[in-house]
Amino acid sequence: MRSALRTIIHPCLGEIGSLGSPLKRGVAVSAIAHSIEVWQVKAACRGPQAAVFFPPPQFERKDEKLDRERRAKAICAACTVREDCLEYAVRIREPHGIWGGLNETERKSMWPESVN
Repeated sequence: MRSALRTIIHPCLGEIGSLGSPLKRGVAVSAIAHSIEVWQVKAACRGPQAAVFFPPPQFERKDEKLDRERRAKAICAACTVREDCLEYAVRIREPHGIWGGLNETERKSMWPESVN
């Protein structure tokens, strides 16, 4: 459930209501709404181009992935909250998508070491 919430609150997804269901989910919607950070409403990725920030549900060839990521990173490069987005994704160890101009592999190298 936690991973699903992270995907839901990616700034490029816009309003919670845009997920295809009305805001009738009570506690779940309330929890998601409180998780949205101020910088997310200013993100350049909000809107119809959101699909480029995550892989498609079907198979994606390497050249398609690189092109999709290049387009997403170009949007991030012009974003005024790119640093906030990247810091957030690193802090929560987001395992999917383009956040703050970096893909999951690029961000993983920034994760703090685990304490055992």
